[in-house]
Amino acid sequence: MDINLPYGKTFIKIDSSIGEILYSKNIPKIRILEESIINSLEKPISSPPLSKLIKKSHKISLIIPDKTRAFPAKIILPIVLKYIEKNDKDKYIDIVIANGLHKPMSKDEIIELIGKNIYYNNIIINHVSDNDENQVNLNKRTSYGTPLIFNRNVYESDLKIGLGIIEPHFFAGYSGGGKSILPGVAGIEAIFKNHSYKMIGDKYSKYGLLERNIIRRDIDEFQALAGLDFIINITLNKEKNITGVFSGNPIDAHRMGVKFLDRYVKIQFKEQADIVITTNGGHPLDRNIYQTVKGMATGEIVVKNGGVIIIVSECRDGLGGHRDFYNLFKENSSPEKVLDYIKGNEPIRDQWQAQILARILLKANIFIVSDMDKNILYDLNLVPFENIEDALDEAYNVVGKKYPRIIIIPEGPYTIPYLKP
Repeated sequence: MDINLPYGKTFIKIDSSIGEILYSKNIPKIRILEESIINSLEKPISSPPLSKLIKKSHKISLIIPDKTRAFPAKIILPIVLKYIEKNDKDKYIDIVIANGLHKPMSKDEIIELIGKNIYYNNIIINHVSDNDENQVNLNKRTSYGTPLIFNRNVYESDLKIGLGIIEPHFFAGYSGGGKSILPGVAGIEAIFKNHSYKMIGDKYSKYGLLERNIIRRDIDEFQALAGLDFIINITLNKEKNITGVFSGNPIDAHRMGVKFLDRYVKIQFKEQADIVITTNGGHPLDRNIYQTVKGMATGEIVVKNGGVIIIVSECRDGLGGHRDFYNLFKENSSPEKVLDYIKGNEPIRDQWQAQILARILLKANIFIVSDMDKNILYDLNLVPFENIEDALDEAYNVVGKKYPRIIIIPEGPYTIPYLKP
């Protein structure tokens, strides 16, 4: 029987009989969504009701993820905006797109993300992390040395609300929570420090780990000092339906959402595989090769040393504006040299993604089925293929086994495999 591997907005089929399949458990979707969201805002976790916070505020910033995330802004934003207006129609509201260090979104991309009605009837701010005029420096640092530099407009708001999605994250443990602020609307110096070689290289900076994860701890400190007041975080199932709403205190509500999601996405496996076949979860996360490192990091957990990771990822946006990530490989001929260069020359934009890719390449070969320019993929030390059948044939040759152990992870970075003790 064939199974579907998400590829852009379509699928690539593969015979499921060739190996073990690691699927996350199905999460039922919320049936009455608007009622559930409003109930979450009125009865939040470790926080006064949002209606009370609204009445005490004049200027409100709603911070939302950018186009690379599956956050359903067209569904959530109208409900939240309607709720705010119902409680006080005279509030000044802006919507801030948390681009982090990603390329700022174009007008058409923003309209695709939030819809024409919201775009033309609200103030939209496209965060640019290296625009010093739009940043504020509070002259404070977290205990990890990260400077409190972030979006001036957010800083000047009386009520800062982070909207986001909780899903597995390859070095922050899980997305959501304070990530709306760091890296979402932080300044470039703050992001560089939080994503430094040392922070990324820590053994707890991995999928599914939170309490001893120094990157997440830094994020939690930063958002508290920056004054993030309230979050509205959601979880999704594999069909991208909303399965949970977690609103309230930025740490407590986030951890409640993580606890809920944990039991669905953490999947046990018995033994590492010679060949791992995975994805980047389809659109929108597989829009570019930079984001595709996340799916590779899932494969890293499961693959044996010297094995092969085959990843299918459309990459319709190519590099997605991440030229520095590419140049680190283009100008350094091996993963070892990439790591040495980063250590000796940081901070470098996008060095964290290059660091993780180099680490994975030192463990396994990476084959990729993609629409991207093959020369760029070769420069990244990746081996491109036209189709998954050819990639699999070559993987058999590389591992040199007639009957290699194969594991298939269709949802890629939305699944957290863990080895049975």
